[in-house]
Amino acid sequence: MRPITRYGILGLLAAALALGLDQASKAWMLAGGAADADPAGLGPLRLTLTQNSGISYGLLQGGGDLGRWALAAFALAVSGVLAAWVWRAERPATGVGVGLILGGALGNAADRLTRGSVVDFINATALHFPWIFNIADSAITVGIVILIAEGLFTSRRSAA
Repeated sequence: MRPITRYGILGLLAAALALGLDQASKAWMLAGGAADADPAGLGPLRLTLTQNSGISYGLLQGGGDLGRWALAAFALAVSGVLAAWVWRAERPATGVGVGLILGGALGNAADRLTRGSVVDFINATALHFPWIFNIADSAITVGIVILIAEGLFTSRRSAA
């Protein structure tokens, strides 16, 4: 196995940060954090604790225990692929983008494995966004946007 790249290290740090923030925020919410929150200080966002048995943003609900374990297994398999990708990242945006996706996938997989469903709590319905989500979902989304932007704005020659 070849050594990790410097951008791979950056990606693993991004993954650890996303995972840590996700799990800490969920633990805070489950301990009653929303009861002490000042909703006015969050602008259009509200804290609404929900349990999500589906995938990001509440999609693909249902499936019971089989769905739970299948989604957890899929997330862990994808995480293995993402870890291999981040390990050899050759650009900072690749490292950070893949790292955020990895951290988010691991955060939601950890919920499925330990709690049976994913803890969601960021409510942006005031912005006409119909789903309640979490830090892991946000990390995955931001990571995907970074990779798309990198693909759109990086020339092939600069990759060599």
